[in-house]
Amino acid sequence: MDLAQPAHGSDGVAGRTAPAAMASTPAMRHEPCPATMPLSDLDFGQPGLSRLWHGLGLQGWLRFLRRVLLVGCEVAWGSAVDLARSGFGSPDDGILRIEDGVPAGQASPRIALYAHYSASGRVSAMVLRQLRAYRECGFSILFVTMSPRIDATGWAQVLQVATLAVQRRNHGLDFGAWRALADLVARRWPDAGELLLTNDSVLGPIRPLEPVFAALRTGGDGLFGLTDSRQGGAHLQSYFLLARGRTAVGETLAFLGRAPLSSSKWMIVQRCEIGLSRHMQRQGFRVAALFGYRRLVAAVTARPAEGLAHLLPEHVPAGPLAPALPARPLNPVHHLWRPLVCLFGFPFVKTELVRRNPGRLPRVGSWPELVGADSPCPASMLAAHLAEIGR
Repeated sequence: MDLAQPAHGSDGVAGRTAPAAMASTPAMRHEPCPATMPLSDLDFGQPGLSRLWHGLGLQGWLRFLRRVLLVGCEVAWGSAVDLARSGFGSPDDGILRIEDGVPAGQASPRIALYAHYSASGRVSAMVLRQLRAYRECGFSILFVTMSPRIDATGWAQVLQVATLAVQRRNHGLDFGAWRALADLVARRWPDAGELLLTNDSVLGPIRPLEPVFAALRTGGDGLFGLTDSRQGGAHLQSYFLLARGRTAVGETLAFLGRAPLSSSKWMIVQRCEIGLSRHMQRQGFRVAALFGYRRLVAAVTARPAEGLAHLLPEHVPAGPLAPALPARPLNPVHHLWRPLVCLFGFPFVKTELVRRNPGRLPRVGSWPELVGADSPCPASMLAAHLAEIGR
């Protein structure tokens, strides 16, 4: 989760144009079936002091120091707000409204907790398409919006797809939404065999999801994600997490039920996003990613014409990058978004990348080119969603 920065230019890069060689770069070939890829287990070696240099490796001194200052101020303010909330006894769940929708599956149900936010209170066509896609993959959906208000039409449309629709106060980001329903899920569906944690922070799906779930289900019981990050320590990125097996689901719900929420985004990442992966590993569960970081870097560096140099910020030196990346890792869904989609059939594009491009990466504006005519979510639907949330 990156601190947002304003975009610069059509590709989000101020005063920078794509290298001339890029125009003749061969198109990356799409591997259409993620179901054939093995899962990559996470290496939980402690990052130690090297984690302090992760941001520096991609930003340069001035931007790194600026980020440290911004994060420090954000943590200080969030800690003060947390202290005030605890003093006044503000409820953590913050549920304002809850309503039943379509019935859930009965036999060893699969439950999806979907976190949503829209400043306008509307539910976009893309969000509804995501909900239908998860339902088509066998999940009963628990929709949690943290919008300050919710459009009546959108609420009714959600109830036609979701088993439960909830509106709650906007606190704790996605983990706050998931925590609000953790106890309810444990009580109502004690035999749940799968628990999907996801949100509206990605555009798509631009590829079918059935092969993705087929691949994740080859891993047995444990906690699985689409991508892993090494920034701040190895962990699964929390926009899409799947707990499998009754024991793993129960342990995930237990973690969510006592998740230490905060008004600080940085603190939530440390305590909850990174914390969940490490907690599940300590409890003896397998923790693995489908589009593993090491495999992704190896695939890209093996194709010099499509290599990392033109995908990275301009201050990162070119050369044999693969050996250096474990020490100064990239954010795969930002820096390696094109290889993910083109080489691996990744089904999403990060919304923050398209809207704000915090890493000031080149070619971000070309994302509609990668959405095929047969995509589950056409580019026009994704563009309409971006316009809606930009209001």
